[in-house]
Amino acid sequence: MNPMKRNKLKFKNEDQEREFWSKNDSTDYIDWKKGKKLILSNLKPSVKTISIRLPKMMLEELKLLANKKDIPYQSLLKVFLAEKIESELEHISKA
Repeated sequence: MNPMKRNKLKFKNEDQEREFWSKNDSTDYIDWKKGKKLILSNLKPSVKTISIRLPKMMLEELKLLANKKDIPYQSLLKVFLAEKIESELEHISKA
């Protein structure tokens, strides 16, 4: 790898950069072994709208709980799902 190549990367815009990377190997410019994991905690995750069928009673109970916590029921549902997913993933990784 030529370290001088890394310093010469300058692009006028994203289209120019995209074109460059479509024709060049990043290992000629970046030492990936020196890379560090980066956590971007302030980024909002992309969301996808879905339709889900719930029993009426379950939805009413969810709305009741959300009302007591003074948050939208959809937000509470996302919290519950996130907690359960995390719990299940931890359980799987320990198995």
